[in-house]
Amino acid sequence: MAGHSKWANIQHRKGRQDAKKAKFFTKAAKDIILAAKAGGGNPEDNSTLRLAIQKAKAVNLPKDKIENAIKKGTGELAGGDIWEFMYEGYAPGGVAVLIEVATDNKNRTVAEVRHILGKHGGSMGEAGCVAWMFDKKGVLVFNGEKYTEDDVMEIGLEAGAEDVLDEDGTLTVHTAPSDFMAVQKAFEDAGYEFESAEVTWVPQNLIEVDVDTARKVIRLMDALEDNEDVQNIHVTADFPDEALEGMD
Repeated sequence: MAGHSKWANIQHRKGRQDAKKAKFFTKAAKDIILAAKAGGGNPEDNSTLRLAIQKAKAVNLPKDKIENAIKKGTGELAGGDIWEFMYEGYAPGGVAVLIEVATDNKNRTVAEVRHILGKHGGSMGEAGCVAWMFDKKGVLVFNGEKYTEDDVMEIGLEAGAEDVLDEDGTLTVHTAPSDFMAVQKAFEDAGYEFESAEVTWVPQNLIEVDVDTARKVIRLMDALEDNEDVQNIHVTADFPDEALEGMD
């Protein structure tokens, strides 16, 4: 099973969405600030901002906070001094990990990420050490109980999607980053609802790990997500379902 959607399923099953509401708000606001900073505050002209707003609404970020984040990004309000970085390293079992961060203090964040990795059996690597193991893709996820694979494939491929995967009842559509918005719009026009939709890093290959190693990797990812500067985490681990048994 692909690492992206499998990790989303793990988060859901562990009830982490509600428990981390405040952190999700902070991370969603940072995405909006960065998007507005890079491409302006009009979502009609800025597809990255439009996507960031969609993600913020998905975690129920209040409208006033969305508007304030846009103004911070455009410089109308203070607080827009945030930069993006990506750190590379290794989780337990030699699993490759990419960590995307958005921070106003790079020195603080890199020290915290390095500490979390070391504490949980991982290590920080040099730039380029594992990024080659991932491809940047548009990823749209649908509930396989609500939509058929054939219907999703017909709409997706006609709009320019690269592939449609059926992963234990979850339908995942992959696109080139440049085609993501067009494919997303095609599904929206057809009335389809997403479980998630984003441009993200997808592992080229997955490493099968045993239950003990999987639990160590999951605990590391949990600890990284507890850091408000960490926006996204991507790993090359294939998590066995048994790894969740007995975990809170």
